[in-house]
Amino acid sequence: KKMSTSVEVLNELRKYHPIVDNILQYRKYAKLMSTYVTSLAGHVKDDGKIHTIFNQALTSTGRLSSSEPNLQNISTRDEESKQIKKAFYYHDNNYSILSLDYSQIELRILASLSNCESLINSFSNSEDIHSSTAKKIFGIDNPTSEERRRAKAVNFGIIYGISDWGLAEQINTSLSNAKTIINAFYDAYPEVALYFKKVSDDAIKNGYVTTLLGRRRYLREVHDSNYQVREFARRAAMNAPIQGTAADLIKIAMIKIDEALKEKKMKTKMILQIHDELLFKVPSDEIELAQTLIKDIMENALPLSV
Repeated sequence: KKMSTSVEVLNELRKYHPIVDNILQYRKYAKLMSTYVTSLAGHVKDDGKIHTIFNQALTSTGRLSSSEPNLQNISTRDEESKQIKKAFYYHDNNYSILSLDYSQIELRILASLSNCESLINSFSNSEDIHSSTAKKIFGIDNPTSEERRRAKAVNFGIIYGISDWGLAEQINTSLSNAKTIINAFYDAYPEVALYFKKVSDDAIKNGYVTTLLGRRRYLREVHDSNYQVREFARRAAMNAPIQGTAADLIKIAMIKIDEALKEKKMKTKMILQIHDELLFKVPSDEIELAQTLIKDIMENALPLSV
């Protein structure tokens, strides 16, 4: 692969030489140091705090983004990354950081937008959605952890209009097997297939797609002469109403929470938004009230089937 040292290539070479593990580990620590440790320290202001900039209209999906520094990408993939999250705290022990996030919100939105009975039932019955999908697409009663992992890749891949090739690479299988799995997904959830076809047709006909609340994303590339550009635009069209509705949902929740906190004269403050998650600075005597109030507002911000 043209003398590449990308993580994917190095992972494939691990079994050939012990130095590869050391290179991967060095790379991980070097990234943690440069991206977080030294970078974040440079952003501490005179008040001892880090203040990020929120960009309201920068992303094509409608989500907020964060810069200087980006506080939406603090990873918790492994133990070392979790140590970096522990660096965020309040000096005053009377305050805690409260985090509430939407669980699998894009799959829930897909279930609602497509009005897919099986998906809606799975969520309504509080089933493990990835196990449910594994049972359906592999035709089994007790999926293994590996089968659940594959079903999870399919569930999230479908939202992004994943191709046979993309899924094959992600779950390390043949192209024909990946195609079979994607077809099995659409057979299990036929309303999703119909919904995506309608979205694709709308994008080609109108040149844009809309979120549940009618916010548009224009995709002029759907008429490009280059097949790959057209395919990319088609996949973006499939994802835009879902991710865009998730972006609308959390913004509505933020506005309603802000109003409620003011109305109840609470000291709790919203301090950060990370895609589907909201973080709050909460005084000890408001923890229970804040949790109940915010959870209720987030769950009822938009009328969805689940």
